[in-house]
Amino acid sequence: MIRSTVSTLALTALLAVPAMAQEVWVSNERDATISIIDVTTMEVVDTIQVGARPRGLMFSHDYKVAYLCASDDSTIQVIDVATREILHNLPSGENPETFALHPDNRHIWISNEDDNITSVLDVVDRRIVAQIPVGVEPEGKAINHAGTIAITTAETTNMAHWIDTESFEIFHNSLVGSRPRHAEFTTDDARLFVSAEIGGGLHVFDTETFEELVEIRFEIPDVHPHDVQPVGFKLTEDMTRAYVALGPANRIAVVDIENYEVLDYHLVGRRVWHMAMSDDEKLLFTTNGVSGDVTIIDLERGEPIKTVKVGRFPWGAAYRPADS
Repeated sequence: MIRSTVSTLALTALLAVPAMAQEVWVSNERDATISIIDVTTMEVVDTIQVGARPRGLMFSHDYKVAYLCASDDSTIQVIDVATREILHNLPSGENPETFALHPDNRHIWISNEDDNITSVLDVVDRRIVAQIPVGVEPEGKAINHAGTIAITTAETTNMAHWIDTESFEIFHNSLVGSRPRHAEFTTDDARLFVSAEIGGGLHVFDTETFEELVEIRFEIPDVHPHDVQPVGFKLTEDMTRAYVALGPANRIAVVDIENYEVLDYHLVGRRVWHMAMSDDEKLLFTTNGVSGDVTIIDLERGEPIKTVKVGRFPWGAAYRPADS
């Protein structure tokens, strides 16, 4: 009887804990806030006040905390996902803009834009363990799935730097189109994609030979080529599609990355920067800086379905699955 009562109390307590819904977190550069969008209702359900000029945003691999580049405060803020509270600030080097989390869930690789440095942060010991000189205005960060290679893109010197994650040494440099921004590896780590904002292309490299395989170009009727500026993008897990934000062209390009063909364009808000994708890869959420909103695209239907107003100049976006 006592055991039954205890079990009942335990079950009641468990049921009392609210389930965590799917969310998309969006950093608002001008407001120093994060807007939280409930994926089911497609509405902003919470706003968090954060440090100055928030840009890069991502979750830990277990989704327990979120990491944020508070660029003008030169710090990485650690936010408890459940309570929405800032737990503490971490050293980041000067003016962190973007970052990538190593598969070990412990080391964050950071682009320090003003110092031309890539910093490596140990989030457990809360200290910078390495600083690597790179090209002028480092921007994009990527780490391959094996955890052996880190990429830093340098905007002004038009380079993608290949860095050994064990030795912290650059072992190769790839020339990219003008102003490279974002970088991502395919799921099998066989290819590296890098966007060139001013160059107007998406560059694809073989990770064994470092040779450029192709440059994907974008042409949109009635849009001036100077306005077609690839910035953030997402690659699907099955390595069939890339979704590319085209900046002031106000479009998301849909690219077949098996044949390197542009399949379609989706009209979104003004000056689209970055995006987040749901874990089932059915929804895409784009941050539209100038219009201050997020466009939600239904990827199965192949069309935008809603615009959600957030803060001023939304920049980064990160998706969190339900009950994570």
